[in-house]
Amino acid sequence: MNVTESSLVEIRDAIADKKISAVEVTEAYLKRAADLNGSINAYRETYDDRAIAKAKAVDAGEAIGPLAGVPIAIKDLMCTEYGRTSCSSNMLGDFHASYNCTAVKRLEDAGAVVIGKTNMDEFAMGSSTETCAFGSTQNPWDQAHVPGGSSGGAAAAMAADFCAGSLGSDTGGSIRQPAALCGVVGLKPTYGRVSRWGLVAFASSLDQIGPLTHTVEDAALLLKHMGGHDELDSTSANIDIPADLDAIDQKPDKLRIGIAKQYMSDEANDPAVSKAVAEAIEIYKSEGAKIVEVDLPHTEYGIPVYYIVATAEASSNLARYDGVHYGHRTKTPDDLIDLYARSRAEGFGDEVKRRIMLGTYALSSGYYDAYYNRALKVRRLISNDFRTAFESCDAILCPTTTSPAFKIGEKTDDPLSMYLNDIYTVTANLAGIPGISLPGGLGERDGKKLPIGVQLLGPAFGEANLLRIARLYEKNTDYYRLRPQI
Repeated sequence: MNVTESSLVEIRDAIADKKISAVEVTEAYLKRAADLNGSINAYRETYDDRAIAKAKAVDAGEAIGPLAGVPIAIKDLMCTEYGRTSCSSNMLGDFHASYNCTAVKRLEDAGAVVIGKTNMDEFAMGSSTETCAFGSTQNPWDQAHVPGGSSGGAAAAMAADFCAGSLGSDTGGSIRQPAALCGVVGLKPTYGRVSRWGLVAFASSLDQIGPLTHTVEDAALLLKHMGGHDELDSTSANIDIPADLDAIDQKPDKLRIGIAKQYMSDEANDPAVSKAVAEAIEIYKSEGAKIVEVDLPHTEYGIPVYYIVATAEASSNLARYDGVHYGHRTKTPDDLIDLYARSRAEGFGDEVKRRIMLGTYALSSGYYDAYYNRALKVRRLISNDFRTAFESCDAILCPTTTSPAFKIGEKTDDPLSMYLNDIYTVTANLAGIPGISLPGGLGERDGKKLPIGVQLLGPAFGEANLLRIARLYEKNTDYYRLRPQI
């Protein structure tokens, strides 16, 4: 078997059946990453010796589990006792955590082998992985283009076959958007489905850990083994993972697919994106689904609401990085105030500073009600829109992004244009519902063939049915088999 082009499930089964050793699998991925990561910059760091040792334990029968020997990568904002957790920021450039992120620990307990941490936008603030303090990540499909963000490294690692599965975090589309731009599957679970313990916070009411994979089946398997209630996380839902979560080949009964006019603008969407969604509609029709029109009237407020709520929470969460407790500290401060000011000025990049200032302004006296409090009210209206829509459909089909990937540097001087990349993804985070991006083929941009994605949104804690609906689309296409030539 060609290990690095196999699915996570195929690798798991091959190791379990002794057709290949866990060490051979791990070495194959590490070698590919060593050979090619220099041109992609997907990995922040790899843990070669540790990964090989874990793989040897699997082969010796000392480490067992449903994911035994499967190599995965994790985004560089998930705390681990090994390696650094830098959030791709100079503020935490050499930070070593003293405990393990629950989602990562659960996958390792199931036998998965973590081979490295992936690059990201600094503190998950960005849509292109260009705000990283340690260099941009390139899209494996064309290295002049972005991979998306903020989980761009996780998506690029999947597209480049540097791992069998990866973990990202999604605050406003940071799993789904890069998944679409890199041509892989990206799943944002329901808020509370996966513990956030050990995830460095950006916006606490929006952040959610999820998998990036080559297939829907792989995503379901990772979610099954990292999700569920966690007493260490007060926002973790006390709801069991469905027993049939991985029974994704079971065809949904009386399937109803919702189409919202707010997502279907031919003016906003690249023709290839519109074509991909139209093709998906026809696929579901051919499978007997009923196509129904739904209304999401407050969609237009998604971006402004998100960038008020997210920046406000970021302002609060990032206040802890003060040069005293941990993180970067300026070397020669004049006094205590200068220590705080210079440590933060030196440690944070421009985009992080921009969002802290926006959030601090929104929370400030005299503006709290006008901005933050009003945003929370509209957030509730957005959530109610989805709740009403799901009374008449089982999932909502829409684009993940308006176009294929843009060039590196194209939008760095235009923050508003960059923020609009998340126009089809932020509302799911505001409503706390699950969403999945699926490879939808290739579109053309700047004379290059680049991936695009189609997105499915489902009701809260409806991942089992959402994954079955996604699998139905996947079985009728072969886009998930496409690989870039690096």
